[in-house]
Amino acid sequence: MKANVLISVCTLVAFSVAAEPTVAQKAYDPGASDTVIKIGNTVAYSGPASAYGTLGKADAAYFEMVNANGGVNGRKIEFISRDDAFSPPKTVEQTRRLVEEDRVLFMFNALGTAPNSAVQKYLNNAKVPQLFIAAGGRKFTDIANFPWTMALQPNFNIEAKIYAKFILNEHPDAKIAVLYQADDLGKDYLSGLKEGLGEKARTMIVGEVPYQITDATIDSQMVTLKATGANVFFSASTPKFAAQALRKAAELGWKPLHILTGGVSSVGAVLKPAGLENCIGAISATASKDVTDPKWHDDPGYLAWAAWMKKYYPQGDMSDGLNAGAYTASEVIVQVLKQAGDNLTRENVMKQALNLDFQPTMLLPGIRVKTTPTQSAPVTSMQLHRFDGKHWELFGDIITQ
Repeated sequence: MKANVLISVCTLVAFSVAAEPTVAQKAYDPGASDTVIKIGNTVAYSGPASAYGTLGKADAAYFEMVNANGGVNGRKIEFISRDDAFSPPKTVEQTRRLVEEDRVLFMFNALGTAPNSAVQKYLNNAKVPQLFIAAGGRKFTDIANFPWTMALQPNFNIEAKIYAKFILNEHPDAKIAVLYQADDLGKDYLSGLKEGLGEKARTMIVGEVPYQITDATIDSQMVTLKATGANVFFSASTPKFAAQALRKAAELGWKPLHILTGGVSSVGAVLKPAGLENCIGAISATASKDVTDPKWHDDPGYLAWAAWMKKYYPQGDMSDGLNAGAYTASEVIVQVLKQAGDNLTRENVMKQALNLDFQPTMLLPGIRVKTTPTQSAPVTSMQLHRFDGKHWELFGDIITQ
């Protein structure tokens, strides 16, 4: 994948517009003109989180589709995606380059909690929208302190509380071992789990062990956690380490209930490398349709996604849910741009991002993207699902936190 990807799109799917496009004189900030909208992105095409590189490739493919269909309000999207290798110092370097040299209108779907944390103050001080980032830290839905930042997925704290509620209801005598990444991602999940368990956290959590994103393996951490005697294993990690944990647990003969966070539940990126047989019975939560589940394969939304994959991203893995996530994020940002009309200032783009109410193609029925000027978390609902060895099966009700 080249460091820069220049692409665009105007969708095959009909969007329900939550706000009328601005009917006023044309207004532009850097990155916008009568013909082009420049969008910036950083993602790990290399390094320990490179499995997430497909997000940038899929975004580029979606915008290619948009451009092939005439663009957004007659403008083509120029998508400039740079590799930061999941390294916060590189994220700072590449983001400054995108804003100050490439002069993008806004940042979109940049990957990672620590990388996005490293540039959040810079982008907010510069009043450059940091939109629909691929991260779930609580700070990314803190509109009071960071009014130019928005994530798309439910934040990690919300998600962890959903798992805590499940454990309390279904496994009230659980002994929980936690593997967590030693950064804001892991710490947010761990704090959310403890908050969700309440007073019982002190007795139910019998082991919590961190790892560094630069570690080669987490073998020693898994040996330590197995020794706790835990029968529930909570993995607050990224794809490489989630796959390692599933594999190592099987090698050790340790068979706890394995809870995977939504960001590491991809069949293609995580479960296949771990060995599908080692993942049977794992629990996770999702807001999206599982691309491997046959129940969706006649669904109009899935069919539109599959047709797009085959035409615009044929090298992408059809079993990788990350590609559905990128499709959703790109669909949402196109909706924002449609609503912005000819007023392509950063202020108006942010205003439209905070005025959304529609159903993206690949989100579960009943889970909508909805924002207001005081509520910047677009998705706050998820549903639990269990892996049966081939795909994820939904169970229970949609849970809103």
